Amino acid sequence: MRNLTNEEIQQLIRQHCKAEDWTKIEVAEPFHAEYIEEVAFSGKVRIGKMEAEYELPGGFRVHSGLYRANIHNCEFGDNVHIYNIHNYMANYRIGHDTCIENVHSIVVDGSSTFGNGVRVPVMNEGGGREIPIFDHLSAHLAYILTLYRHRPEVIERLTEMIDAYAESQRSTMGEIGNHVRIINCGSLKNVRIGDYAQIGGASVLKNGSLNSNEHAPIKIGSGVKCNDFILCSGVTVTDSTLVSKCFVGQGCEMGKHYSALESLFFSNCQGFHGEATAIFAGPYTVTHHKSTLLIAGMFSFLNAGSGSNQSNHMYKLGPIHQGVAERGSKTTSDSYLLWPAKVGAFTLVMGRHTKHSDTSALPFSYLIENATESYIVPAVNLRSVGTIRDAQKWPKRDNRKDPKKLDLINYNLLSPYTIQKMYQGQQVLRDIMRLSGEGTEVYSYQNCKIRNSSLRNGIKLYEIGIKKFLGNSLISRLSKTEWHNLDELRRALKPDNTIGLGEWIDCSGLIAPRAEISRLLTDIQEGRITTPEQIQERFAEMHANYYNYEWTWALDKLEQVWGKKVDEVEVADIVRAIEEWKQAVVGLDKMVYEDARKEFSLNAHTGFGVDGDAQQNSLDFENVRGKFESNSFVLSVLEHIRKKSALGDDMLQQVKSVQQ
Repeated sequence: MRNLTNEEIQQLIRQHCKAEDWTKIEVAEPFHAEYIEEVAFSGKVRIGKMEAEYELPGGFRVHSGLYRANIHNCEFGDNVHIYNIHNYMANYRIGHDTCIENVHSIVVDGSSTFGNGVRVPVMNEGGGREIPIFDHLSAHLAYILTLYRHRPEVIERLTEMIDAYAESQRSTMGEIGNHVRIINCGSLKNVRIGDYAQIGGASVLKNGSLNSNEHAPIKIGSGVKCNDFILCSGVTVTDSTLVSKCFVGQGCEMGKHYSALESLFFSNCQGFHGEATAIFAGPYTVTHHKSTLLIAGMFSFLNAGSGSNQSNHMYKLGPIHQGVAERGSKTTSDSYLLWPAKVGAFTLVMGRHTKHSDTSALPFSYLIENATESYIVPAVNLRSVGTIRDAQKWPKRDNRKDPKKLDLINYNLLSPYTIQKMYQGQQVLRDIMRLSGEGTEVYSYQNCKIRNSSLRNGIKLYEIGIKKFLGNSLISRLSKTEWHNLDELRRALKPDNTIGLGEWIDCSGLIAPRAEISRLLTDIQEGRITTPEQIQERFAEMHANYYNYEWTWALDKLEQVWGKKVDEVEVADIVRAIEEWKQAVVGLDKMVYEDARKEFSLNAHTGFGVDGDAQQNSLDFENVRGKFESNSFVLSVLEHIRKKSALGDDMLQQVKSVQQ
């Protein structure tokens, strides 16, 4: 870099430029003064090379340079194009090949942490769960910060770590990365923008970070207003969406006038039309409808129907109530939950529920309104075609392109987390029947009702789900090693370690043994872990070892079924487990198959072929929806039955051939 020559200064003056002090301007070689026009400089300014052209949409071309701008204390990389800054640009470092046109102002005022350290009062609007957000916040760390308030020393140490990181980001200079496009925007104040971000028409961006990169650019559209925020890589925010005091995780999408206030959104969430206030939106929390409000709750893998909402205010001590919908829940159109309440994993909520129910011990259920009463249909979602489709589509809809993933997501429908709940659900249902009598028509549980037939069916469905999972784990374990006799078979079944026994939790996408989470928290509390990076490494270790931990847990359950330890297991025990697995898998698939058939029933033909007779209606239906027998999902179910049957038969043959 060098100072301007007298000739260059005179040329700039002829091009309607001025400077508070020309000696504070430094330029790179080669310098082309003709590409700086109508610019007022103040403070220290450094200007890189200006040798490239940009092609804008429609084929219009512009040359890099500085045009029509008031610039104070800025540094520009090579081939930057700045045009028409209406007010001024102050205290920014601009990367190379970045284009900024028609913006009101871009300024850092004082020192800023660019959204890091902002407190978000998630879940409880009355306070008490304030989460300090920062660039590398994961869903799992946020889960601990939100729900583990019973361990104040851990929360204090975590907060100190995050605050230390926030202070390390404090600066009086903002940064706009390389290959960034900022076009037709309003005010950008105390904002840090990563590489390859595309910002077109944003109204206000204030006190935040856009952690964009080449692999996963951030896109901001027209009318967007963001205050006190952090947007992770791959985020898209468009269509006059409002974001205030929010963390938005990797691959999230928000648009169509969505309003997000004081909330956390993690990987692959989608928010359109509606509103979120003080929510913890774990991975794949999705809401697409204008009339939907999510408030003061914790969700993950949620699909919120039109008109879904919750209440956290009883008009007494203020909006202090909260609720939890465990992973995989769905709410139908016009559903309502009065917090506090807890909805079990993979539960469908239909209608209005005001009795503060807790169905967490009964996963895969329906929670249905019937004449102001809440009815539970236990386990019925296990045979639902919708549940299976959801489990298949989530991995396919992972929008994250960033090679560095913040959230470590386990997509398994059946895991120690859900199976332990099935065990618990079976016991709950049996206890209800024992205490109230087998002949009772309607049972009461957690402010809800359960019909006798639903209760009995729930016990059976949970048993099928348990056998399917245990068989899955057993066959997976047997497939990973070679064995030729019973002793080798027993050794193959022995777990690699003892980690995995006991209760498991869903740490907002990360399924892990509770003991491992507790060990992590103890290490944080006692100072053995001192940085967010070390915490993320431990989460990654748990995620990578999931199947080893799962087998330890599953074998413990199998030993209970067998009534003997693995050292004593016989071929007949393993054969019986595989046969029960095969029966469970095929049985559930057949239930899903029949559930899918309902989508092709005569009732489903209603509204097709409006002006024709019954035959024309059917033809219209087939031409739009296709035939049941050729439906891709139906074919996949049949193929799954075939493959699993063949796998079971093959494994049975191998096990039976073992020499005693």
